[in-house]
Amino acid sequence: MRQIPVDTNGATLIVAQPPQTKMKDKRNGVIATDRDTGHTLMTVDVLFVMNGNAEVVTVTVAEPDISGELAMGTPVALTGLVARPWENEFNGQKKHGITFRAVAITSLAGTSTKAA
Repeated sequence: MRQIPVDTNGATLIVAQPPQTKMKDKRNGVIATDRDTGHTLMTVDVLFVMNGNAEVVTVTVAEPDISGELAMGTPVALTGLVARPWENEFNGQKKHGITFRAVAITSLAGTSTKAA
């Protein structure tokens, strides 16, 4: 599967929606898991601000790779962020989009230094 690395240097990343369990099948309550590790997958909506533009993107990350409290408004760092284009067909209709996956998401709350 094609993966496109996303450079977050120079971007401001802020939690827009705290982590939620990713569902593989919502109707049957099946939770999505990482194929390699078996860990539960989580989604975090992140406000991605760069060059005067802002967009909320949903980032998937394995539960153990979430560090710190990720409440709404918390600044974060995304490690190993990649974009994955996808396309599928259902009932004769083609759909496509981009998903985002990170190796880790880390809270930056409390790590900034106060100006003198």
